[in-house]
Amino acid sequence: MLLAILSIVFMTLDIRAGHMDAIRSSISVMLHPVRLAVDLPFAMTEWIGESLTLRRRLLAENERLRLESLETAARLQRFDALQAENRRLRALMESSARVADRVLVSEIMAVDLDPLRQRIVINKGSVHGAYRGQPLLDANGIVGQITHASPVSSEAVLISDASHAVPVEVNRNGLRTIAVGTGEAEKLSLPFLPNNAEIVEGDLLITSGLGGNFPPGYPVGVVTRVTRDPANPFATVEARPAAALSRNREVLLVWSTNEQPASEPVTQREPDDE
Repeated sequence: MLLAILSIVFMTLDIRAGHMDAIRSSISVMLHPVRLAVDLPFAMTEWIGESLTLRRRLLAENERLRLESLETAARLQRFDALQAENRRLRALMESSARVADRVLVSEIMAVDLDPLRQRIVINKGSVHGAYRGQPLLDANGIVGQITHASPVSSEAVLISDASHAVPVEVNRNGLRTIAVGTGEAEKLSLPFLPNNAEIVEGDLLITSGLGGNFPPGYPVGVVTRVTRDPANPFATVEARPAAALSRNREVLLVWSTNEQPASEPVTQREPDDE
């Protein structure tokens, strides 16, 4: 009863005169820490939940960005490869535009791993018109010629193969000789020139057209060394192939407009069958 009477008195005073505002404010200040302590577990729970959710979201986004970065890097690498391939194809197309013969671009499928054999396999065969003895070019000069044509692929021997020989002439003066492969991709030999032959370093060697295997006028190589020994009847002459024999990815098959397909490639000796 006493508490009820006190409550009625305090409410009457508060409504009419507002005497309880100060007391209410004081009690509110005193109870604020208690209110914070009561709310703390709920606030901590909400904060931890939000943090975990945000962490999961950040981890997922980080993983997505990492995968996108890897994919972008892979695409950029492929883009660089496509740019290089595009440059090679443009060079081949420009090379084919400079020749009067019919040509066809072919990709190199395989390279013979035997260091003594300079052979490649291309993805064009007899169904594409390829034939045995057909010459191959790149953007810079003679690469080799086909030794065996299957229906959809062909095997070719490079001019650097030790069993291969190309009839050439010096572009400067028309001196004719034979360029022989040495088994090294960056070196040809001209073993049949006498000491008094008019040939010097830097001379351009082109196909002479003799033998009917290679059309005349295509670059074969550039003379890099001429050594004359009076004790020997022949000079030692070396040349660097004009074609990028060890770096090509594509080659051009050539059909001469003036000559019939040759039946046999020019070789020094018959290659060993393996």
